[in-house]
Amino acid sequence: MTFSLTILGSNSAIPTLTRNPSAHLLNVNERLYLIDCAEGTQLQIRKFHVHFQRVQRIFISHLHGDHFFGLIGLLNSLHLLGRKEELHLYGPPLLKEILDLQMEASQTTLNYPLFFHPLSFSRYEMIYENEKVTVHSFPLLHSVPTCGFLFREKIQERRIRKDLLAELKIPIAEMQNLKKGEDYVDEQGRVFKNEEITLDPPSPRSYAYCSDTAYTEAILPFIRECDLLYHETTFMQNMAANAKEKQHSTTIEAATLAKKANVKKLLIGHFSARYDDLQPLLEEARSVFPETIIAEDGMSINI
Repeated sequence: MTFSLTILGSNSAIPTLTRNPSAHLLNVNERLYLIDCAEGTQLQIRKFHVHFQRVQRIFISHLHGDHFFGLIGLLNSLHLLGRKEELHLYGPPLLKEILDLQMEASQTTLNYPLFFHPLSFSRYEMIYENEKVTVHSFPLLHSVPTCGFLFREKIQERRIRKDLLAELKIPIAEMQNLKKGEDYVDEQGRVFKNEEITLDPPSPRSYAYCSDTAYTEAILPFIRECDLLYHETTFMQNMAANAKEKQHSTTIEAATLAKKANVKKLLIGHFSARYDDLQPLLEEARSVFPETIIAEDGMSINI
């Protein structure tokens, strides 16, 4: 099953010629989830060859412009391109008022149903699930109410050993029972234990998105042992005082959280436009957590 991430924007508030502000696109079993939507996100979607009519749900972490200023443009483009399928939007309660005002001012009535789901900023909670994945939100520590998001695969069904299908002449009607963990009894009454004729399902994968936030260990229970953690690193450690003042994080702080949470891989981003060369940020983070990678616009990661 597909579980992959595409970086649409890796910078902080001010874009550069090579780095757009925040937007990530997660593909789970060919269902697309857009996480934050900075100005220019729909251009990035086109540039990196994403069919954005397939986006089903949009998650906005907070109401700083570099995380949602592209939203109204994207919603209108979907409208102008004739979208009919419903779209679900998760964000701060005030976001609905902002969008309603923008729609009223432009006298726009969308062609498609748009369902708004207000986020809570005080607790860890499940905000969406389907047969393949769950999505939880959790509070971050920033100058305005801000949520992180955790996407986690559900445990898949067991896999039947193909080499035994023909040998044991397993009827099609029994296959679903085997996938659910039941034993198999053949026509002669022989019992085959489920673990003898099936394989364990793949381990569920997970992706945690921590947008603007100061260093806080309160998030450790939510991100612990996830496969890929995205954590903002607006500043290098020599600007720790600036990070604390603005309630952002440094490279060392993000790497320290990744190490304490025992995640498999750390993805750093939300870089200040003051940094033309990102290699020093990568090296600094890797000094604490070696399994660190740099977010670059257009890169895709198979989780």
